[in-house]
Amino acid sequence: MGLFDRILGKTKPAAEPARPEPANPEIPEAESASPKSAVPESRIPPSESSSEAPPAPSPQPPVPAKRSFLARLKSGLSKTTALLKTDIRDLFKREGRLVDDAFLDELFAALVKTDMGVKASKEIVAEVRENFRARVVQMTDVLAKIKEKLNALMAQEGFSGDEPIHLAESGPTVLMICGVNGSGKTTSIAKLAHRFRSEGKQVVLGAADTFRAAAVEQLKVWASRVGAEIVTGPQGSDPASVAHRAVAAAIERSADICIVDTAGRLQTQTSLMQELSKIHRVINKQIPAAPHEVLLVLDATAGQNGVSQAKGFTEAVQCTGIVLAKLDGTAKGGVVVPIRQEFKLPVKFVGLGEKLEDFATFDPKEFTEALFADAE
Repeated sequence: MGLFDRILGKTKPAAEPARPEPANPEIPEAESASPKSAVPESRIPPSESSSEAPPAPSPQPPVPAKRSFLARLKSGLSKTTALLKTDIRDLFKREGRLVDDAFLDELFAALVKTDMGVKASKEIVAEVRENFRARVVQMTDVLAKIKEKLNALMAQEGFSGDEPIHLAESGPTVLMICGVNGSGKTTSIAKLAHRFRSEGKQVVLGAADTFRAAAVEQLKVWASRVGAEIVTGPQGSDPASVAHRAVAAAIERSADICIVDTAGRLQTQTSLMQELSKIHRVINKQIPAAPHEVLLVLDATAGQNGVSQAKGFTEAVQCTGIVLAKLDGTAKGGVVVPIRQEFKLPVKFVGLGEKLEDFATFDPKEFTEALFADAE
């Protein structure tokens, strides 16, 4: 069985909503209501209204599935692979090729097409120039050097592939999720919750995207499916209040994980980005080390706009990592390279499809292998 075959059985209904903490100074008084109003019963699916918390499923040891993940990555990066396969082979139409200025210019153009950006492409070309200048080389030699340099650019220091999330030493680990509309944020939250539930962890979701009623309803459906509690608020209410009550519920329930959704917004919308900063401050006042992770969900098809998104969100809420969503074959995916270079943000997870199981820890080396699959 592969990494994505670890599916848990159905869980029992989730617990009733938690009682809120005392009102936070930054939260309007109306948001610090009685226990009943903290999580309106009407906003919790009927299957979640039981007073018993869902029992945590028995943890199952992860089963290595390197081949499975690599195969999925190859499929997800098929657009980029096709570009490289054609362009790299075109550089070597005859046996061997002299590494001169013309060759290096063509190589640079091929790399830029993958969305990895000008800076990374220049560094890779410089590496090839330094090692092969004025020599006749084979395609395999050049590809090996490109992969070596790309692996160095993508190295994620201090990042454990086994557990990409920095878990709290005690109490709930709080994750704040942000991103633009349509990036795949809600689905990524569901996949994260499913992953944690599969590991036997108790999960509380905070539906702090109060601007869109559809977003809350969608998250409630996912919460019911994965066996997580959910804390909601009226449409248009203060998102920071919902985040506060979600964290309070996680503390009271002794939950392992609290995942706080936020409204999708453009990185150029100053007032909305300030709202994100407020949510971050409110959570931090409840648990000084929280949020323990601030994950930016990026649509893999965003191209170089993803760099602008990373800049805007990191300035507002100090992002700690990236979830690369929608890597389903229509994306180039190379945008993670300039983001890693410029902001030192590690890619922690990758979404490879629409199913809950289509989600895996990001492996830089396998990403590089998949990027150049069949190019040789």
